Amino acid sequence: MEHQHIYDAQGKQLCCLQEEKIYTKAGAKELLRNDTCCTIHQHDEHHDDEGHDHDHSSANQTTFQMFLPSVISLVLLLIGIAFDNWMVQSWFTGWIRIIWYLVAYAPVGFPVIKEAFESITKGEVFSEFFLMTIATVGAFAIQEYPEGVAVMLFYAVGEVFQTLAVKRAKGNIKALLDQRPDEVTLVMDNRQNQIVKAEFVEIGAVVQLKAGEKLALDGVLLSENASFNTAALTGESKPDTKTKGEGVLAGMINLNGVAQVKVTTAYKDSKLSRILELVQNATAQKAPTELFIRKFAKIYTPIVVGLALGICLLPYFFVDTYEFKTWLYRSLIFLVISCPCALVISIPLGYFGGIGAASRNGILFKGSSFLDLIANIQNVVMDKTGTLTKGVFKVQEVVFKEGVDKIKMLQMVNALESKSTHPVATAIHHYVGAVDASVPIQEVEEIAGHGLKAIIEGNELLVGNFKLMDKFGIQYDVDPQSVVDTLIAVAFNKAFVGYLTIADEIKEDASSAINALKKLGVQVTMLSGDKDTVVKAVAQKLAIQQAFGDLLPEDKVNKVKALKGQNETVAFVGDGVNDAPVIALSDVGIAMGGLGSDATIETADIVIQDDAPSKIPMAIHIGRQTKRIVWQNISLAFGVKAIVLILGAGGLATMWEAVFADVGVALLAILNAYRIQGLKV
Repeated sequence: MEHQHIYDAQGKQLCCLQEEKIYTKAGAKELLRNDTCCTIHQHDEHHDDEGHDHDHSSANQTTFQMFLPSVISLVLLLIGIAFDNWMVQSWFTGWIRIIWYLVAYAPVGFPVIKEAFESITKGEVFSEFFLMTIATVGAFAIQEYPEGVAVMLFYAVGEVFQTLAVKRAKGNIKALLDQRPDEVTLVMDNRQNQIVKAEFVEIGAVVQLKAGEKLALDGVLLSENASFNTAALTGESKPDTKTKGEGVLAGMINLNGVAQVKVTTAYKDSKLSRILELVQNATAQKAPTELFIRKFAKIYTPIVVGLALGICLLPYFFVDTYEFKTWLYRSLIFLVISCPCALVISIPLGYFGGIGAASRNGILFKGSSFLDLIANIQNVVMDKTGTLTKGVFKVQEVVFKEGVDKIKMLQMVNALESKSTHPVATAIHHYVGAVDASVPIQEVEEIAGHGLKAIIEGNELLVGNFKLMDKFGIQYDVDPQSVVDTLIAVAFNKAFVGYLTIADEIKEDASSAINALKKLGVQVTMLSGDKDTVVKAVAQKLAIQQAFGDLLPEDKVNKVKALKGQNETVAFVGDGVNDAPVIALSDVGIAMGGLGSDATIETADIVIQDDAPSKIPMAIHIGRQTKRIVWQNISLAFGVKAIVLILGAGGLATMWEAVFADVGVALLAILNAYRIQGLKV
């Protein structure tokens, strides 16, 4: 039993628990306590019911324990073959010989026979376990004992390799992402620090982070500045310097000095927790190829059983020298070859590898189906602000009419923009400074694609683009197209009073991303609500042929509809919130998730964690490589099996060739699938 103390944000002890760790069959760790103040269910692993995990207990076994039955069987089999052929023993005959091979068969055969019976009780008669059982039992029935043991032995070895492969693939993904420490250093009111469990720390508590330590919870930095390694979240290990008040996330590593962080999110709700859950559950969204193979296997298996019966019995009516034992042997070979194991395991493993390779590079796929979809993308449509540009606007110029109180007007504009989270609002706030609390702002309204409206001192204040001016019938004497920078128009009391110019900066890797997409044969289109001259200027710098500005959200939807109407598969890249309608319409929605945007994880199919546009062609490359390797495995499995099936039916293949066609092809397919996990991009 283990004692566990729980503290509140001030370090006051709430209760003392005794807990007992119970590991359930499904892999969930439940903490059973004798105190009822709290209960925790921590899911260490997500069990995939549709997976190829034949032995549920294998999750807690060592590699040696998993291979031990096969080793015992192999030793007994080799001794038996030696007694039969090279070290002939007079006593090794009759029942002694049968029992010897039965003992050799038991360690590897009994678990499969057990699984076959369990599958039958669940209504799934024609499983691969059933095929292997009747094939090997049949081999014993015609006195081919060594071959019967060998078939089951190599099948068992193949199963262990498959289990290890899936276990490693899942483990790699979890180890890659789960960078949260279990404990944190809590800063107390009395200036003393206390180490507590991270999962019990409350929102509002202050934690201390030494150099080299990982942050366990999301929060805001209280120290003046600190540098962090964000590789767990973005796939990039370059330092990210944060200043006081900026957000920091679980999984970040403090690189120098001592930093203090105020907790803003519970342990289970941190960004990293949500990312970890997203990737661990990604395989629930099956790719069409996976779904097809699973359905195919359910139809294919009973057909081959019927064909095997035909091979055994039908020659009686057509062959003059029919011998039951010979044709039974051929039918058993046919059954061993027909086992769809290579297909059922190597395909999901290939998608596991693709999801893992993407995660390692800061790209999150919500399911293997999106690996297939992005591999076929023909046109990538991008938003401008925050996707190709940094979204960090700076006020360049303020132009107000004569007689307008510039300071007072800017304070009113700043007060209104403080109600918005748009990058433009941030730029104005940085330029003007703190919001004047004395400004009596009322009836604030955000007009999508236009700007903001409010009432101040009984007069209407409008701040937005010139479409907002047109919408409210405001006359202005400025040509918006004559200025390249983004213009923010201001109207007060039904009169145009002036404008601000704001400029954004293109991301460092935007140009290389566009070039990489072109090399992949993907068309690039840019859509933006920003004014057309700004959009065209950015498009020219990045060599984007198709670019459209001055678009409302519904205009973006219509543009994407037009592209899809040309039978093009379209991926849309945006912020996942304002562009939600277009993301929903596109074949694949890609969100520039950033380090703090939770909404993007909820809405998009794929999330780019560090906002780098270069990750878009990387995601397409990973999707194409994954699909290529999966189809290589399908071709390999079908090709080899087809050849050996024909040879087996014609009596030209033995059980040994059958073993290669089943287990050998499965192992080759697994090794091929492993190439994705080590994919260099």
